[in-house]
Amino acid sequence: MDLNTITSYRPARQRGDLRLAPGERVMGGGTWLFSEPQLDITGLVDLTTMGWPALEYPEAGGLRIAATCTIAQLAQLPPRDGWMAQPIFYQCASALLASPKIWNVATVGGNVCRSFAAAGMVSLCVALDGVAVVWSADGTQFQLPVSELITGNGSNRLRPGDVLRALDIPEHALRARAGYRKIALAELGRSGAVLTGRVDPATGGDDARGAVFTITAATLRPTVLRYPTLPSAEQLRSDVDAAGGYYSDPLGSADWRRQVSGVLLEEIRTELSRPART
Repeated sequence: MDLNTITSYRPARQRGDLRLAPGERVMGGGTWLFSEPQLDITGLVDLTTMGWPALEYPEAGGLRIAATCTIAQLAQLPPRDGWMAQPIFYQCASALLASPKIWNVATVGGNVCRSFAAAGMVSLCVALDGVAVVWSADGTQFQLPVSELITGNGSNRLRPGDVLRALDIPEHALRARAGYRKIALAELGRSGAVLTGRVDPATGGDDARGAVFTITAATLRPTVLRYPTLPSAEQLRSDVDAAGGYYSDPLGSADWRRQVSGVLLEEIRTELSRPART
């Protein structure tokens, strides 16, 4: 769609370029921005010219995903030794209602910042304890778990002038055993529920392995269920039923979303309870 209210465009080269004038908006891939009228926007500031590496591997471990990394770049992440959870990158990318052409343009950061309930990159980050690194308009920065950044379907804690710089995924989550399920009422429809679970590797001399289960797309904001060890079927089902935020829309009722979340998370729990393949 042509945005006929836009009168200026400028590429950002350094952080100072991200100070926005009235009517300006930062742009990554622009796939959502150009999908509907933006009557309040008069100028665009291009983030893709900042030169951020799409993927970085910090010395301390883990993975840093630039906000400007495309969905395609992330889905094609090269395998790394010990990262048992790596298949979930492609799986969550596939949860998006988007064509391969969109994958090559749409950014991970843009998907997170739109914060829709069915945002596949939100599902990914929440599943792996992802942390958002945000540059504030006053020159400072802050970090916040993506599970806390999202406040509703299409809303988040970002303030005017804030720019998502990166998403950090910790090493322990990448080395976890992970499971994934998705369901939609239409074969090519938006996700009705995206469920993940993981069992983290034991640390030091502690044999306890924490377990994390997440519900996205089925609830207005991410639901994260944490346990010191793998929970029983009864405990998990009780917590899924008690979770808030299930909603109804043309793609599924709240009761259906709650029910399928329980069924699919139990599938993941059963999968993770089996001995790991060697």
